[in-house]
Amino acid sequence: MATAATASHPASASTSGRDALAAASSSTAAVCLVPFRQNSGFGFQNKHSFAGDSAGAYPLVLRISVRETSILTLKISKKDNPVENYKRANKIFNVDSQPVHVWDFSGQTNLILMNEWNRLHHDCCNADQENLLEVQVYAMSDSLTSKIGGSNKADLSYRSFGRAGSMGLIGLENLGNTCFMNSSIQCLAHTPKLVDYFLGDYARNINQTNPLGLNGELALAFGELLRSLWAIDRKPVAPHHFKEKIACFAPQFSGFNQHDSQELLAFLLDGLHEDLNQVKCKPYEEAKDASGRPDEEVADEYWSNHLARNDSVIVDTCHGQYKSTLTCPTCSKRSVTFDPFMYLSLPVPSTAKRAMTVTVFSTDGSREPCSYDVSVPKFGTLSDLIQALSIACSLGDDEILLVTEVYNNCIIRYLEEPSDSVSLLRDGDKLAAYRLPKKYEKSPLVVFTHKHFDEHPSDDNMTPQKKEFEAPLLAALPDTVNGLSLQNIYMKLLNPFRVSMEASSLSGSAGSNGDSVDLMDAVHSDSDSSFQKIQLDDDPESSNCRTNECEITKAAIELYDGSTVDSNKEANVEDFEFYLKNERGDVQQQKIEINELDLLETIPSRLQVNVHWQQNASRQYDTTMLNDLPEIHKLELITKGTEDSVALHGCLEAFLKEEPLGPEDMWYCPCCKKHQQAMKKLDLWRLPEVLVIHLKRFSYTQFTRNKLETFVDFPTTDLDLSSYIADKSKQPSSHYRLYAISNHYGNMGGGHYTASIYHEEGKGWYKFDDDSVTPMSEDSIKTPAAYVLFYRRE
Repeated sequence: MATAATASHPASASTSGRDALAAASSSTAAVCLVPFRQNSGFGFQNKHSFAGDSAGAYPLVLRISVRETSILTLKISKKDNPVENYKRANKIFNVDSQPVHVWDFSGQTNLILMNEWNRLHHDCCNADQENLLEVQVYAMSDSLTSKIGGSNKADLSYRSFGRAGSMGLIGLENLGNTCFMNSSIQCLAHTPKLVDYFLGDYARNINQTNPLGLNGELALAFGELLRSLWAIDRKPVAPHHFKEKIACFAPQFSGFNQHDSQELLAFLLDGLHEDLNQVKCKPYEEAKDASGRPDEEVADEYWSNHLARNDSVIVDTCHGQYKSTLTCPTCSKRSVTFDPFMYLSLPVPSTAKRAMTVTVFSTDGSREPCSYDVSVPKFGTLSDLIQALSIACSLGDDEILLVTEVYNNCIIRYLEEPSDSVSLLRDGDKLAAYRLPKKYEKSPLVVFTHKHFDEHPSDDNMTPQKKEFEAPLLAALPDTVNGLSLQNIYMKLLNPFRVSMEASSLSGSAGSNGDSVDLMDAVHSDSDSSFQKIQLDDDPESSNCRTNECEITKAAIELYDGSTVDSNKEANVEDFEFYLKNERGDVQQQKIEINELDLLETIPSRLQVNVHWQQNASRQYDTTMLNDLPEIHKLELITKGTEDSVALHGCLEAFLKEEPLGPEDMWYCPCCKKHQQAMKKLDLWRLPEVLVIHLKRFSYTQFTRNKLETFVDFPTTDLDLSSYIADKSKQPSSHYRLYAISNHYGNMGGGHYTASIYHEEGKGWYKFDDDSVTPMSEDSIKTPAAYVLFYRRE
């Protein structure tokens, strides 16, 4: 059991801490021994506060001598003490004793936190029965010092011992890609309340019966490691035992692969909480509906239920509460819950842009194809791409865009999930988008691939060879599908490509007559979103079309109403042969006869047709846009430190803003009796003493892994969250000070983690890079590598 001893040094009030120790060398000090209680709050501040606990105390005389700057030698002599007190002291200061706190109630010094009272060998005991005790002094945090000291007292905190001021500046050896673990451990090992807790008698709080815990082994391993990091020895620590425990309970962290420091941190906090949870039998508490009750009442009820099942130093230190509101878009039903959180995972709004080129085709033959350069967020979604492209091509309210990925002359993927990331698309991919009337959104489609005779064969082969057009054409299928209807649809889709005498005469003056439509005039200047800016600063052209590009042809075509176009009469339909292909579009099956009526028994959702152009057909059409689809542009990043940066408050606002749930997270509305894509709004309600903020720099998909290098400007001394708190009535303080950062440098595959930590005793910032610990300036701690931020309440 840990104990406390009160000591009265004979030094005068003006004596400094170091001088007081020197003066006490080989001197006698009167002390009182009392049982030390973990939850005493370190309330012994003076003689009067001690008197209230003196019932179980007894006087003892210790002879104190100084052997080294941070080691004291105490002699418990039988001749100086009654036999009863002498026996009690020896029993308390045994070989296996726990850490001991010594308070000096003379008013000269503050608190000395000591550990490892090692009784010297019996051969060191002299004839008059003196027991020698060697004391190693451990560091303590400022928070602990402030609870015991007073402004009128000389400072005998650990900086008074010379080397003691450097305690806590011990590195961790890299055991093989364990920098992620080292970074998280150092941040936790310098969290003041956790330091005080694990340097104390934490073992008695371990819950070995908790089925959700780890049998107390994680807490014991972490406590042992933390004590090693706060020892006098400056030698780096090799955390082999701790890593073994982590791998035992979390196999995903076994081996020597690189991992995410935040994922390990989440596991550690949750595991430590369950190992130290003082609730042995968790009561079942059913969450009650708000039913119109005040938010304050409902929030307190949720919080009480949470504390009834969770009681640990992790809860006291890191747990907060936020308010979650779901609103049904159909009936406006609101559901309000108050959930606990251990850390905040904030999105990082990036202003880095990606220029993407997409070619837009009509599905009714009314417009010429046109290529557009649009700007979307670097890690934006397909919804962002479609919105920007819709503005660029002046999409009508009655139209939708069907975006596809084209490879090897075929559509290999329909990009129909709005939430998919554009990072799934590589720089060399080719995209084609098709304007489709909304009324045919669910209708079956026909996809035409086509091949023609190459008029410019290679030099060694003068015979024209058949070659596939790169861009497929697409249209909605009519109710009746036969050879003639497919022929009519295809010929109408080719109408914008026909070469006429009028077009030929215009082509010679295309660059000077100024008749082309400037699509940028259609872009709304008051656009809310930055990604809706279509024209890039370094690319004055936002589209690549011929002179009459995107103009509706003079003979407007109503393809789906079955009307015909006069210009089609000039086309020789015999120049085209049609063949059915299988559903995958890679195997040609049979030739389609124009007069064939029963072409299909069942109509597929996407009918694949391959069209063979005869040798003379190519002369009637300008096939430039069919022959060559442009690739997606390369990434274009905004210069770092200008636009590609965001304030931490911007991340908080993005986290708290109202947004719809994803299609995979639909909410069951009790009024509508079905799942709805509700609107979700978060608000901070109750803040923890230590606020851990995770910046979501990494994104994972089935195919890609990306990292945002956006610079986040975060405050170091006064993070004011008062404007984000929904309930301001019960908050002790909403101001926080930064004390630790987990940094990640490099890319996803081969990055490196470090920690930047403010050392209370050294009054400065230090860089913890595995086993290397070096001072750093406060100005250098803000980098795009900041990944997890640790704040403590001021």
